Order: sequence, then C-alpha cells, then structure tokens
Amino acid sequence: MPVLQKRANRPKRISLVTLLTGLVSLSVVLTVTILLISFYQSKKQALINTTLTLNHTSALKMSHTIDALIKSMRSSLQYSASIFSDMNGMDADEIHAKIELIRRTNNYFNSIIVVDETGLVRSVSPKSIGTTGTYLRMEEGKKILALKKPYISVPYITAHSNRLILLISQPIFDKDGIYRGFIGGTIYLQEENILNTILGSNPTDELGSSFYIVGSNGHLLFNRDTKRIGEDISANPAVRKLIQGISGYEQIVNLRGQKVLAAYVKVPANDWGVVVVSPISVVQEQLNRDIQSVLLYMLPSFLLLMLVVIGLARKIAKPFVSLANLVSKAGRQEVELSEGSQHWNREAELLSRAIRFALTNIKKKTEQLAHDARTDPLTGLTNRRTLEETMQKWIAEQIPFSIMMMDLDRFKAINDTYGHQAGDEVLRHFATIISSSLRPDDVSCRFGGEEFVVLVSHAGLEEAYQVAERIRRALETRTNPIGQPLTVSQGIAHYPSHAVSPEGLLHVADEAMYKAKRAGRNQTMIAEAE
Repeated sequence: MPVLQKRANRPKRISLVTLLTGLVSLSVVLTVTILLISFYQSKKQALINTTLTLNHTSALKMSHTIDALIKSMRSSLQYSASIFSDMNGMDADEIHAKIELIRRTNNYFNSIIVVDETGLVRSVSPKSIGTTGTYLRMEEGKKILALKKPYISVPYITAHSNRLILLISQPIFDKDGIYRGFIGGTIYLQEENILNTILGSNPTDELGSSFYIVGSNGHLLFNRDTKRIGEDISANPAVRKLIQGISGYEQIVNLRGQKVLAAYVKVPANDWGVVVVSPISVVQEQLNRDIQSVLLYMLPSFLLLMLVVIGLARKIAKPFVSLANLVSKAGRQEVELSEGSQHWNREAELLSRAIRFALTNIKKKTEQLAHDARTDPLTGLTNRRTLEETMQKWIAEQIPFSIMMMDLDRFKAINDTYGHQAGDEVLRHFATIISSSLRPDDVSCRFGGEEFVVLVSHAGLEEAYQVAERIRRALETRTNPIGQPLTVSQGIAHYPSHAVSPEGLLHVADEAMYKAKRAGRNQTMIAEAE
C-alpha cells in the first residue's frame, strides 16, 4: 500500500524527445511570428508610402491641369476684354452678339457678363438670365468693379438665379487706358461645367482613391458628390495646410472621423488646392491579403520542418538514453563509457545546422514573396509580364493608347564585332534614351533580345510618332558605347484603331516595324488602318 501511494504521488514526467520537440517547435513558431510581424510592419509602411506617393503624383498632375485651364480662361477673358475696349460706342445688340459668340466658342463658362464702370450690366449671355440693364447687387460684383484688375471670386449664391457660382473677371480699358468696366465668366458649380468635363472622367483607382478641389477659403469647388459643392471643409487638416500655402502628403483624419492617406497640392495660378485621398482601411485589407498569401506559402515548409525537428529530437535523445542506462548501472556493476557517448555534441551541432537552414529557407521564402519581379535585370525597364498586364488593364478600362515596337538595327553585327558585353552596354544605352523620352505615365519594356516596346497612354498616332522619332534621333546622334552610329526601326499601332487585344496590337506594331526594316531601317512606320 505505501508503495502504491508513493507511485501515485510521483510527478508526471516528460520524455526528452517530447521536451526537445516542444522547445524547438516553440522557437520555430516564435521566429516565424517575429518574421511575420516584421514583414507586416515593413509591408504596411511600404504600402502607405507608395499610396501617398501615388496620390501626390495624381494631385500634382491635376494641379497642373487646373493651372493650365485657369490660364487659358484668363487669356480668353483678356482677349475678350480687348474686344470691348470701345464698349461705349457699341449698341446693346452688338455687345450681346459678341459675348454670345465668345460663350459659344470657348466653352469655358456657363455664362458671360459685361458690366460698365458704373456697375450697369450692359449685356449677359445667355440672355435668359435677364439681368441686362440692371445694376450690380452682389458684393462680389461690386468688389470686382472696384478692384479694376483680374479676379477670381470665392463661391457665392446669386441673388437673381439662386445659383452657386464662381466668377472670373478681366477689367476693360479703352485705348486711352481709362477703366470702362469688366467682363466676367461664371462657372455654375452645381451644374454641368468645365471642371466637371475635365475632372469628372478621372476614374477611382483600385485603392479607392478619390479627389476634390477646394477654393482659397476652404469651400469645395469640385466633388463627385455635387450636393457637397460649396461646403466649408476648412477644418480638414489637409485643407488647412493648403490655406496656409503648404503642399505635401500625410495620414490624416477627415471631418467624418475616417483615417485617410491624403496628398494636397496648391494650384499655381490661384489659391485653389487639389486633395487626393485613399482610405487607410483599403490599404489594411490589401495588407491582410498579403499576409494570408505569405502564410499559405510558408505552411508546407513549416510542416516539413516539424518532421525534421522530431527526427532530430529523437537522435539528440538517443545518447542521453544510453547515458542514463549506464548511470543506472553504476554502483551495481562496473561500467565503461563507450565511444558512442560523444554522439551528443555531434547531434546538437546537426540540430543547430538544421534550424539555421530552416530559418534561412523561411527568410528566402518571405523575401521571394516580398520581391516583385517586374523589371528586366539588364536594362532596368519593365519586363514582358508587366507590359502584358498594363495592356490588359488599359484595354479593360478602355483607355486609348499607342504602342511602339522598336528593334535595334544590325544588333547581331554589334555582338559579333564588339562582343556581347558591348552589346549589353548598347541595350542599356538605348533603354536610358527611351526612359528619358517618355512621360511618367508611359510604359517602356524590353520585349526580348534587342526588341523594345513602349506604351503611350492617351496618345494618338501622330503624338506617338513624334515620341518615336525623338527616340530614334536621340539614338542616332548621341555618343554611344561602341562609338559607331546606332539606328533603330520602329512600328506604331493604336488602340482601339488597329486592334482590340494585346496580341493583335503587338502583331500590328511588329508588322509596321518590319515594314520599316524592309524600307531601309532607321525609320518609323505607322501601321496601316484596318
């Protein structure tokens, strides 16, 4: 009975194999967890930085677009003001005929108004507005009249039509330099206008980015939700920076309490601002998908590693079991330590090497997943896979573009004469010329060997031809690695004019390029219309 009680009180013992397996497994799990956390943090920051940079680039482009638009509108008004320098010598019908012609030909403004130096509205187009012959009542109009210089108003609601408008004015002076009033063009902010026409077609990208335009006082001038136009959002952190004259990008919390990645850029021609935002939640969803993908790739390796660990644990335990048997015999009989007692250190070393190998393998897997192999290693241009993805994306979004197929003339002779190393230098030299000749949105690709392909978005055949010729002339005239003249033959096709599939476009452009080859090389050929 005492013996049974003693055995019952014995603590539960864990075998050495189980202990070693558990310890090694725990270390592997912790290591993988640390790697995943590290990957998560670095990938998250990379996604945020990339999104902010893309948003800033988009905001900068829209800022330049609006800047050019404002300059064009002012130039139009300046020219129109010169027409009315002799306004006092014109009758009402003549004035109205002129501003009606101006409004219908430039398409910048929803309405145009001519006011003399006394504040009398001499004429307005369209005539249905009905303010001709009345005096200015709105403070903005009186302010413009008093300023006697070009002016862009803040958004305000008209007393006559109860519309939310923006007024851009240009003073009128006669030939003697005497102030005779102003001509103004209005934009109906909540109706169809030039801003909607130019900016309304910009699509929202895959990260859910959107944009809006604000005036100098922080009121919305453009938003896809027209009901919000005119809303005061000056409390928005990005808008506050724009009001202070600061451009940049950062993570902010908008007026609705949402975390967004915002880029904001001032419009050079006036005090307007462009804000492009992406919700942080979309970035988080993309990050979660990346983590799931990493885990799926790591699972087979992890399972294989666990099998190796169990086998190694058994091998490590074997010399300890032998040693325990020897110790149990001590004191009862003479024992000798065999040479096998040295196996413990050897097995420990093998286990250490196995763990190092496993962790190195996991790291390589993670780095392989994190690495986006989208470039040609020799030239630094995008590879064929990226080209095909871009073409499929643009075609799916029905973005018109031109494709240029390029082939270096007599490249085999260059390799045979100067060696393949010199040939590689020529390829890199040509790639540099291509990259420096394109816009940021265009795509350049090494298609294979000495063949290159360029995609020019929103470009017709004539524009693409000019780009191709600029590249061809640069290659022909610039100093190159072999010190001998280099030429290229080029073929151009257009989507959707020539084909509606990537394969069809490549085929048509390739045919045009070989036509250039047959015509004597060193020239650019546009594919014949289907």
